[in-house]
Amino acid sequence: MLWAIPAGYLGFLLLMLYRYGERGPLLRNYPVVKGGPLVSIIIPARNEGTNIDACVRSLLDSSYEPFEIIVVDDRSTDDTAQRVDAIAASGGARGRVRLLHGAELPQGWFGKPWALVQGWRASRGALLLFVDADTRHTPEVVARSIAVLETERADLVTLLSRQEMRSWWERLIQPHVFAALASRVNDLQRINRTRVEWDAIASGQYILTTRTAYETIGTHEAVKDSVVEDLALAQAYVRGSLDIFLVHAYEFVTTRMYTGLAGIIEGWSKNLAIGVPKMMPPWRVLRRVAPYIMWMPVLFWIVPPVLWLMGGWSWALATVIVSLAIWLFIYWLEGAPVGYALLYPFGAVMVAYIMIRSAIRGSKKIEWRGRVYSTTA
Repeated sequence: MLWAIPAGYLGFLLLMLYRYGERGPLLRNYPVVKGGPLVSIIIPARNEGTNIDACVRSLLDSSYEPFEIIVVDDRSTDDTAQRVDAIAASGGARGRVRLLHGAELPQGWFGKPWALVQGWRASRGALLLFVDADTRHTPEVVARSIAVLETERADLVTLLSRQEMRSWWERLIQPHVFAALASRVNDLQRINRTRVEWDAIASGQYILTTRTAYETIGTHEAVKDSVVEDLALAQAYVRGSLDIFLVHAYEFVTTRMYTGLAGIIEGWSKNLAIGVPKMMPPWRVLRRVAPYIMWMPVLFWIVPPVLWLMGGWSWALATVIVSLAIWLFIYWLEGAPVGYALLYPFGAVMVAYIMIRSAIRGSKKIEWRGRVYSTTA
């Protein structure tokens, strides 16, 4: 019976191969739209001095016309504002870049929704594009995403970007988190145009919407008290009977979410305990318990190597070999050096720690970008 365990892991490997297949629309299959309505590109930026130059300059190279770029400096303490001013004053900006100094954060708001609402108020476009400051864009991405919006007659289009991992900790931990998320959201055919609220998601790294639809659902003010504002926004669209549409865009948009261990722990601690329950059926008990049990699947990666080291059982070794094959595949697919897969039990332990930390801290307070938010309030 013990030999059924490695057989089960082999079945899981086949399931991962199936789940990770490119199931859903690809941005490269949509045409390049040359022109159309004004697009207001809104970038929230709080202490993004290391990212903002590359992000804005990549968007300035867009092949789509016309567009404006509004960077909302959310009370930064670094040189974010000065860098944006320098870009705006350069000849390459051609008057398309504006810096908006964000107002003080009101009571009851999280920082990012507040910055985005301020950008919307200052914008003029019939189309609104919300992008994160840590993203990089190819010249065709805006034009192709507008083609998606028009072709699919969607109200909101969100792109799934390629995640960059450069540091040791990023390469060890991030593939584990992405694999867990992919097991839930990789089937875009099920999510696109969904009418099931808890099935709806969006990636705040790149969200394109019509102004009319955005204002219909109440803008980001409708999700002002959510730290996972992208997920909450998608669900607000579905509640309003509006269509969301997700597209794989790995060749066109790249994102480096975090640059080291501290950022990974802080960032995922902020998101997981709040976001995971929202992606589950609205059963009160399930949503209350979910943050505290979401780490338990990690045991599938931790227990077999521990048992093999302690007892030397051959079935445990076989399970470890199959698990290693799974993680070699995942690390390769996520673009991380496959040698890190040899440390997959350690990566699993780190993810379990982050999930438990998120459940404990996320139920009381959230810390992000130098701000502390009380979730109980």
